[in-house]
Parts: sequence; structure tokens; C-alpha cells
Amino acid sequence: MSTLRKSMELFSVFALVACTLGASGPPAKDTIRKLALESTEGLEVLNSKAEVTTYRGRRALHLVALPDHKGPDDIMLAFVTGEDFKDGSIELDVAGSPTADAPVDDRGFIGLAFRAQDHGVHREVVYIRPTNGRADDQLRRNHSVQYESMPDFPWYRLRKETPGVYESYVDLEAGAWTKMKIEVSGTKARLYVNGSAQPCLIVNDLKLGDIHGQIVLWARWSTDAYFSNLTIHHK
Repeated sequence: MSTLRKSMELFSVFALVACTLGASGPPAKDTIRKLALESTEGLEVLNSKAEVTTYRGRRALHLVALPDHKGPDDIMLAFVTGEDFKDGSIELDVAGSPTADAPVDDRGFIGLAFRAQDHGVHREVVYIRPTNGRADDQLRRNHSVQYESMPDFPWYRLRKETPGVYESYVDLEAGAWTKMKIEVSGTKARLYVNGSAQPCLIVNDLKLGDIHGQIVLWARWSTDAYFSNLTIHHK
């Protein structure tokens, strides 16, 4: 076999290996993935059922709690399949309000989990409480947006140990479409709501550290939860 032919065959092998490794690794930087969420394709639903419907003039994904959900804090999750997110931005339109059978003190919890691992056991979460945004009680207003990190740093632990650090106020209307944008870099995250140039919540110490993982649509069982227009930008 000639030296040239051997070199060409070796090059082909290395190229195949490189392509294989690239296909199984994390997405390349500066790539963008968009999901209109007008179907259930590309989603793995947990603790709920997903249906596509029309809500306030647009097609959207609707998460509905299962009849036999186990407890008052059960979370509905929809994992975006084939997604491994580390740094970048995630944009999502959400609309949430308490369901008819929700507890009287329910706030309509809806948002997004990111860098989720172990099928969501470990996850960073940023969510909104829509009914708090225009409440007459200022303390409730101060709890309009929230960060938590599961399983070790749920919202109530963060509120008790570091009050006011991982939640803040932003204007919200229950049931209205609300645009969320989360920027993530290393151990920092920022939340922007409804196109604001300034973040309404800054987290400088993501509790799971500088990791990567899945992106998940998130809502509490007692929320009438709608999702639309998901955009993921890897940076």
C-alpha cells in the first residue's frame, strides 16, 4: 500500500472519530435552538400531562397535573430532549395563574429549570409568582420572582437563611403572557422579564456550581400553566 493511500485512510479514520465525538458532545457555542411549543415533540413530560391548545391568541403547550399527584408541592416538568445546556441564554413565554382547585394562598408558580441532572433531581430553577406582582401587600410583591436550587436549597430555606437575596419584585399580571429571559454564565444567572434592559433578579452563586444539564419547563401542580416560544442560545 502506498504512503499516500495509508495517509488518506488514516485521515478518514480521524475525521470519522472527530465527527462521532462532536455529535455526542455538548452543542457548539453560538448555536441557537428554537421550539414554538406548538406540539409535544421534543419534550419528555413528568408528573403531568401535556396538551397543545390555544391560549390568549396563540398556540401553546399546556401542562396539567395528574389526578393522583402526591402532594401540595408536586412540580410538573417537561424536559427538552437532546439538550445539554451550560452557558448562554434561555428565553421563554409563560402564562400562569392558580387553578380552580388550588389552595387559597396559591400564587400561580411557573418558570424554568436549567442545568438539570439525574432526571431533574438536581436542578437550578427560576420562576415567577404571577399573583404577587400586583398585590396590595408590599411583602408579597417582594416575592414576585424566585430562585431555588434542588434538592438542597429550596425557596423556603433560602428565604429563611438569606431573606431577600434570591427573590425580588417585578410587575406581573396573573394569566398574562410573560416573557422570561435567563442569562447563565459559570455560577451566575440573571433574569429579565418582559424585555426589560435590566435584570429583576441576579444570582451570583448558583448552588450546583459550574455544571451543565437539561432545560425543563417548570410549574407547580396547582398552576394553570402555558408555555410558548422557547429559544436556547448556547454561548
